[in-house]
Amino acid sequence: MKIYINGKFYQKSEAKISVFDHGLLYGDGVFEGIRVYDRLIFKLREHIDRLFESAHAIMLDIPLNKEQLVKATIQTLKENNLNDAYIRMIVTRGEGDLGLDPRKCKGHATIIIITDKIVLYSKELYKNGMEIITVATTRNSHEALNPQMKCLNYLNNIMAKMEAVQLGYEEALMLNDQGYVAECTGDNIFIVSKGELYTPPEIMGVLRGVTRDTVIEIAKKNKIPTHEHVFTRHELYIADECFLTGTAAEIIPVVKVDGRSIGTGKPGKLTQALTEKFRQLTKKEGARY
Repeated sequence: MKIYINGKFYQKSEAKISVFDHGLLYGDGVFEGIRVYDRLIFKLREHIDRLFESAHAIMLDIPLNKEQLVKATIQTLKENNLNDAYIRMIVTRGEGDLGLDPRKCKGHATIIIITDKIVLYSKELYKNGMEIITVATTRNSHEALNPQMKCLNYLNNIMAKMEAVQLGYEEALMLNDQGYVAECTGDNIFIVSKGELYTPPEIMGVLRGVTRDTVIEIAKKNKIPTHEHVFTRHELYIADECFLTGTAAEIIPVVKVDGRSIGTGKPGKLTQALTEKFRQLTKKEGARY
């Protein structure tokens, strides 16, 4: 495996950055996860747009423009001869000193592109659905660290994931500081009620997921009433269907939350229909190389 770092390729064992890089020292940086399906980089432009938005929000200058980053990504895939892959694109503040001040970071930001495989959940969970649990760790508030920035500081999500794992679950539901449903540790959440689709709005403390937006787009094209709407766990418990979305997870059905069966306790028909239409879209939407 070859890793792209600042315009050069390194074998995995030789891919290194400085221990003074502020991405390592302070989580000062941004990242994206992107899927590749049969040499089609799914929604590449949308992911790169979001990367630049996150970087702008934290006042981080990316030394490549968007077109150059597209070319670097494609080059990395070709170097590794991958047809299907998961891309991790990382931009850190770069090398600095042991202080917090980002002005002390010398030179350009560090750009890293990794292309590999990823499997979050078993085939059985996609077929039969998964169970999730609400954890005590709440989602970061906008006033502290806005969840819409996909930054390297992911400890909030990791702490919630640890709680879920300790309790024997694969994924955790996170509420915001007001007690409303926000998202899961690495995925956005949707519910279906009376044939209509609901997902929490960004103001509730969610990342504007590319897969989330894709599902909303698919639903609207198929005339499925779709709402970005505030809801509590009560609305979740009594929903007809529930599913999660994410670049790595894609679309995965949820059949039980906090011990309560959702709908029939099996993956719902609308979830299955949206999943099929999503899979069709991954065959034609994106940048081919």
